[in-house]
Amino acid sequence: MRILVTGGNGYVGRTLCRQLMHEHEICLLDNLRYGSLRFTPEELVGIRLEQIDIRDYVAVATVMDDFAPEIIIHLAAIHFIPECEQNPSLAISTNVLGTVHLLSTCPKGCRFVFASSGAVYLPQHSPHMEDTSPLEPSDVYGHSKLQGETYVRYFSAKQGFPAVIVRLFNVIGPGETNPHVLPEIVAQLKAGRTTLQLGSLSPKRDYIDVNDAASGFAAAALNSIIEPGTVVTVNLGTQLAYSVAELLDSLRQVSGIDFQVITDHSRVRKIDRPVLIADRTRIQRLFNWVPTYSMHSTLQAMWKNPDLPASITQQYTE
Repeated sequence: MRILVTGGNGYVGRTLCRQLMHEHEICLLDNLRYGSLRFTPEELVGIRLEQIDIRDYVAVATVMDDFAPEIIIHLAAIHFIPECEQNPSLAISTNVLGTVHLLSTCPKGCRFVFASSGAVYLPQHSPHMEDTSPLEPSDVYGHSKLQGETYVRYFSAKQGFPAVIVRLFNVIGPGETNPHVLPEIVAQLKAGRTTLQLGSLSPKRDYIDVNDAASGFAAAALNSIIEPGTVVTVNLGTQLAYSVAELLDSLRQVSGIDFQVITDHSRVRKIDRPVLIADRTRIQRLFNWVPTYSMHSTLQAMWKNPDLPASITQQYTE
């Protein structure tokens, strides 16, 4: 299969490309905003690279015409919430306009898999369900993803291609490209700090291993049960929620470091949902996907090889 992966040099994207590249023809589309290519020279031999910005309609259309993908997995986005709040124009132009460019140039019969987010849901303490849980984002990122979902449905019906909306929850593991809470913690510990500066420790999140997240997108992309012009929405999470405090307890065990935590009020978000957790019943039923990594095993892998960019690590080593 010819598969176009947008954001293929990113966190989930790189892992996904590595899972798919041995059996499929991969075109990796990325603007390399978060740094240089993160593949080995040997890996790049089997991957076509297109360094473009999805906000550039002509560039997107040119790639579509030339590569003629059979599947598009659209991961490219501005998704670090503080960045979205500080630069909403960039977030909206990338997450909404960029998505429209891809949808409007999607070849006939091509399957479109859209990376949405659990951030589209109204906060609630029970697991979110795709069709019954209320939708009410609380930040720019969530609003941009909900708009993207609307356009996926519109263009799927208009152009007759099958689509899957995948509401991804909180990804953890080696290779993160943004300064989310876990990379920040690991970077501070690896720099030798035993007193950590963090925001709120109470919010609970559904943390999914990056390998499980990638395999979930692969399952949604490669399963052919979705009819043309039809859109299916699934959650991609573990249906387990942990607080930051619980992550810290596990990381103490993994690292062997008895660190202390100080609240840095500048890191506390003004708007932050107390719980975010997925109901994964539908993705398991439709695509036979289940998570295979435990939170503890993911922390072990991340501690052994964090694979963090210099933008995260340098602030604690200088």
